Amino acid sequence: MFITVGKKSLITVVSLAIAGIILACTLGVTSTAAVFFGKSSRKIPVYGVEVKGERKVIALTFDAAWGADKTQGIIDTMKKYDAKGTFFLVGFWLDKFEKETKAIADAGFDIGNHSRNHLNMPKLSDDEIRAEIEYVNDRVNELTGIKPTYFRAPFGDYSDRLMSAIEELDMVGVQWSIDSLDWKGLSAKEIFNRVVPKAKSGDIVLFHNNSDHVLDALPLVLSALKEQGFEFVTLSELVATEGYTIDNNGIQHLD
Repeated sequence: MFITVGKKSLITVVSLAIAGIILACTLGVTSTAAVFFGKSSRKIPVYGVEVKGERKVIALTFDAAWGADKTQGIIDTMKKYDAKGTFFLVGFWLDKFEKETKAIADAGFDIGNHSRNHLNMPKLSDDEIRAEIEYVNDRVNELTGIKPTYFRAPFGDYSDRLMSAIEELDMVGVQWSIDSLDWKGLSAKEIFNRVVPKAKSGDIVLFHNNSDHVLDALPLVLSALKEQGFEFVTLSELVATEGYTIDNNGIQHLD
């Protein structure tokens, strides 16, 4: 079936479509992180941060869900390069590795929340989502005196309901702008090639605390980025918790 559209009507439709695209690409929003296109909207986490000036900062993050035998090695390696980072802990991990959890905090690293059971959060009910987040917040606070500020969803899966729950708990959802893919068993050199050539100020890099070659790759990455003038910071030193907007690419901009 074909529908005939008059020239003027066609121009109007095309113009509205272009306007919608421009709006979606340029509209920044407040910490509710909503991105609008037409009448629909979605909430998105922080993928990276706009850094003004000449300072070059980058946040290395480590998701911890399985195994802990390389955790202290990560801490020690980071210290050698005067680097701090952020560990996102799963509840069943920190329950099993309380000593390592305390060591992360004692070393001055940030601790983020990676849910209690590493489930697909958007598939959970509102009450289940909140329970997954609050359990980790409470346990981290019990063990370290720290209340996590940042939440990273398992599998990187977000929804508006999840983002709303994060906001209601006065937290910020955080993703990553560079994925090392270390969990796939990549070699140290392959990890290096995924991270260093792409790195720019304000990036958030994803590693995993017990991946096969994380301890081999870290010195290569840290050394190369340090030579380029990068400082390695925690998320609390990079990602604002208020007074910001987020563009449609998930980049945070300070107001």
